[in-house]
Amino acid sequence: MSMFRSAAPTSLPAQPPDTPFASAPAAQSPTLLLDDPQEWLAFGRPCTSAGSPLAAAAADASPPADPASQFWDSQVVLEGMHCAACALTIEDALRAVPGVLQADVSAATRRARVVWNPGQVRPSAWIEAVQKAGYSAMPAMDAFARGQRLRENRRALWRWLVAGFCMMQVMMYAWPAYIAQPGDLTGEMEQLLRWASWVITLPMVVFSCGPFFASALRDIRMRRVSMDLPVALGMAITFVVSTAGTFDPAGIFGKEVYYDSLTMFVFFLLTGRWLELRLRDRTAGALEAVMNRLPDSVERREADGTFARVASRRLVVGDTIRVLPGEAFPADGRITVGNTHADEALLTGESTPVARPVGSAVTAGSYNLQAPVELIVEGTGSQTRFAQIVALMESASLQKPRLAQLADRIARPFLVAVLVAAVLAAVYWWPSDPGHALMVAVAVLIVTCPCALSLATPVAMLTAAGTLARHGVLVRNLQGLEALASVDTVVFDKTGTLTRDGMALQSVHTAPGWTADEVLSLAAALARQSMHPASRAVVAAASAQDVRWAVAHLHEDAGLGLIATVNDTSGIQPQRTLRLGSAVHAGVAAQEGREALQVVLAEQLADGQTAELARFDLVEHLRSEAPAVVHTLSQEGVAVHLLSGDRMGAVRRVAAQAGIDHAQGECTPQGKLVALQALQAAGRRVAMVGDGLNDGPVLAGAHVSFAFGRAVPLAQSQADFVVLGDRLTLVPQTVLLARRTLRVVRQNLWWAAGYNALCVPLAVVGWMPALLAGLGMALSSLLVVLNAARLARDLPDLSAASPSSPATEAATLPESLSKTTLEPV
Repeated sequence: MSMFRSAAPTSLPAQPPDTPFASAPAAQSPTLLLDDPQEWLAFGRPCTSAGSPLAAAAADASPPADPASQFWDSQVVLEGMHCAACALTIEDALRAVPGVLQADVSAATRRARVVWNPGQVRPSAWIEAVQKAGYSAMPAMDAFARGQRLRENRRALWRWLVAGFCMMQVMMYAWPAYIAQPGDLTGEMEQLLRWASWVITLPMVVFSCGPFFASALRDIRMRRVSMDLPVALGMAITFVVSTAGTFDPAGIFGKEVYYDSLTMFVFFLLTGRWLELRLRDRTAGALEAVMNRLPDSVERREADGTFARVASRRLVVGDTIRVLPGEAFPADGRITVGNTHADEALLTGESTPVARPVGSAVTAGSYNLQAPVELIVEGTGSQTRFAQIVALMESASLQKPRLAQLADRIARPFLVAVLVAAVLAAVYWWPSDPGHALMVAVAVLIVTCPCALSLATPVAMLTAAGTLARHGVLVRNLQGLEALASVDTVVFDKTGTLTRDGMALQSVHTAPGWTADEVLSLAAALARQSMHPASRAVVAAASAQDVRWAVAHLHEDAGLGLIATVNDTSGIQPQRTLRLGSAVHAGVAAQEGREALQVVLAEQLADGQTAELARFDLVEHLRSEAPAVVHTLSQEGVAVHLLSGDRMGAVRRVAAQAGIDHAQGECTPQGKLVALQALQAAGRRVAMVGDGLNDGPVLAGAHVSFAFGRAVPLAQSQADFVVLGDRLTLVPQTVLLARRTLRVVRQNLWWAAGYNALCVPLAVVGWMPALLAGLGMALSSLLVVLNAARLARDLPDLSAASPSSPATEAATLPESLSKTTLEPV
């Protein structure tokens, strides 16, 4: 039954006073509460008509001025679905609602993503469409939804326990018939045992089998087929035949009863589904566990100075909250009272707790590990990095890889074929023995398991995605796992990828009449407008921000440099048009024979010429784990290439240190794409690893791509995999896990296909009793999930890679990085 039909205010669990269901009037449906635009941010976000998040949504957590003026992307949790056919049914029901632009349902995660137009439809309408299809939907990441799922899990456990008790009792009554010799049992005793078995089986049929019959009646009423229909038919036929044999021992079905087969089949089926549900929570459910890690409520300081617990989604910037040990921080903020340590593994990929004293910034989604702290909220909702991570994970969890789409397409035809095969088998065997004919049909109905086929791909890929997420790698595209498994070439960018994330200013060369402080101040004014590592190095070397310079008409050529007009607010210097970037971008001659990267500051004159003002020598150092990463990839048969826009001398030096044989320097972004396409034209399957900032075209052009997420907002990243930390070892580990994932997918598909190909013919010819058919069906999907659970272990170990800690790397830097040498040009 749907939560929105059955829930009443008196039956709601205890909730924070600001949750949407706590104050619902008795006469108002909880579904209608979701039509309030103020509630939409609790389970969705604004988006384009294609489902992409709006740029504003990633930068502003407050609700839009008019939420109904834009499209929305909402996530809901589904109940009552068991297979791919159910997912297709729900998708069809949602897409039939006017105003629903897109609907994607995942059978593995039991979640749905709905893109809808508030001008045409409200949430209550498309949720009601799901209910009419026979399922229930509730907002994702909602405390009430999680409570409903827990209650449903408890009911499933009770059904399993009742089925187990009834099975044991029926087997006790059936055992004498198995071991008795002719004449040992009188007719009256045999009939008494049949009646006792019928009495014990009846509550199991009503209670434990109830959901199967309800789902089957729903399918018949709506003229469709799902996995529960053949199962329910098998149960009903077995019970009816056995009941007929009990009430009329002299009739055509009186030769034998099958209560023992029925109870064992139901028990095996419920056991398989219960274990499958538990395993899903550990495997594919790992993604949902990460997405739901924010607390439902938090203590907020009220006007009188006391703290009261409120719903986390009610927080606004400026609130003061108290977070207890073991709780996750519900919003970005700054600690005002207390000192603690925080676990930021999800956000940074680093598992080591980080000290957070008074004045430190904390991020939503990280855990408070040590002591109660008070903090002032600085960011909530979609403006937090955690919200960007959740958005990427939600998108990935509802994607259907190519192999999964194929399995979904054959699910319904396969079920129809099963029903036809069962009818034909019954017709064939009926003349010889009607009772045996119906039991052959039952074996055909219950032995088949398209669930195993439908779960084979998504449960493995979602398990791998959950494992990667726990280690700091977000999967934006599930299909990327399949592509990554076949990669034979990895192309690395240099700056910020193979080298440390950041450069250091080594020396400054100034033109006559200029001082180092002056040129650094001018260069930093432009560089502050860019996220390029070279720009950040110039800003870091400059003194505190100089408000003297006002920048206007700024333009950035990706990977080349900046051009802008700079005004002196003090009026001492005239207005200047400056260029900051490579020598080519600045319009000056490059200096040969220098390995250090040079950034040139030049003034563009009125006649179109440029006058050089300064050159900045920047240095970068190879990551300590880079050689081990390259060695591991090479051992796995993956060729490694290096593409960089830096000078060829510096590129060759880094390539030699990392052990890379193929290196190419002085590449523009377009040049990198051309080099990548040349590799693809030669038949290579290429993965690109970059910073996600200046590598947009080449990341999009590769078969699969990685981006290090610190360099660019996650909402703007176009890579298939986003590495949240700065551990380069995650790249080969992800490659190895992708290969292991594809092996598991193939094993699952072969098992599911082989099981059905073998067992269905055996059942049709009458060589497989219903008892074994039920056991096989329960085990088939269970083995698929168990096999996928192997992917939930830690990432593959790279014993050769032993990255140093940041402190160790910093200690190895030469002293020249901390000094600025002034030399005239």
